[in-house]
Amino acid sequence: MENKKELRTWLDDMKLDHPLVIAGPCSAETEEQVLKIAHQLKDTDVNYFRAGIWKPRTRPGNFEGVGALGLKWLQKVKAETGMKTCTEVANAYHVKLALEHDIDLLWIGARSTVSPFIMQEIADALCGTDKIVLVKNPVNPDLALWLGGIERLYEAGVKNLGAIHRGFSTYEKSKYRNIPEWQLAIEFQNRFPDLPLINDPSHITGRRDMIFDVSQTALDLNFDGLMIETHTYPDNAWSDAAQQVTPATLVQIMKDLQIRKESHPEAAYNNELNKLRSQIDLVDNQIIDLLAKRMKVADDIGVLKKQKNVAVLQRKRWKEILEKMIVEGKSKGLSEEFILSMFKAIHQESINHQGKILKS
Repeated sequence: MENKKELRTWLDDMKLDHPLVIAGPCSAETEEQVLKIAHQLKDTDVNYFRAGIWKPRTRPGNFEGVGALGLKWLQKVKAETGMKTCTEVANAYHVKLALEHDIDLLWIGARSTVSPFIMQEIADALCGTDKIVLVKNPVNPDLALWLGGIERLYEAGVKNLGAIHRGFSTYEKSKYRNIPEWQLAIEFQNRFPDLPLINDPSHITGRRDMIFDVSQTALDLNFDGLMIETHTYPDNAWSDAAQQVTPATLVQIMKDLQIRKESHPEAAYNNELNKLRSQIDLVDNQIIDLLAKRMKVADDIGVLKKQKNVAVLQRKRWKEILEKMIVEGKSKGLSEEFILSMFKAIHQESINHQGKILKS
């Protein structure tokens, strides 16, 4: 599937002068609600009107969507506003109903992407369709699962494909509802540069006040578009109220976002950029050297622990390191999230080194 140019054809054919925008309520609640939001969005830069018809919830008892009835409301949206429509499908039956109601774009949610069995069932149901199908990343940061789901669809003859980056679940404390793991999204882009990649800042943040910043970051990283949940009365929404914005706020967000150029032809700019990149390369090499030296010390500690039959993990010491480095990092303008991520990776590597020594 690598380097298949047809994967981008549907987006190229739209000939947009701005990133693709998908917007609408998290959940279709009533016909009146759906149509009201759609009419408020119809004369904006929104390209697809979204609404959740079936809502997979973590626990039973919460609102799980209006079901197939909502598809008729989406048909009315198209008839009255001319907007293209989209919704989430989670099984073959959803696919069948969505196709029967001529939904223009379907997306597959994170809970579905995580299961190859579900993805194959959906792929079989979509076999040969010319509808646009977007696949959200799985809830856990597993690039192979994400790519595997898309490949199943491609092998079923679905060529109008794309991906949605909605962040990843974590048990750790974070300002995000789902941590972005931008590096994983960048790796996805590197593997499939011709596959349209859409960012979902609503699910990443879980908070409407953070949506602009995450959207701008996504555009700075050359994402192809945004999916932003939009509700006329967000605080009264039946699901995910905190992460939805009003149509007016959405319009302002789109107006304020900066679209970056991919490059600049000016020679002076490129010369300065190359100088700065050379500095980055030098510092990166120094970081690798320092990490190697740190691991050598960790190895020496492992040898000492083996001699005295001492456990690898020392929780008190680890807590002290984290607390100290968070303070030190903040003093240097580094975020707590970055420091935690970096030192947890370093600590894990140290544990691996010492573990091998104790077993030798």
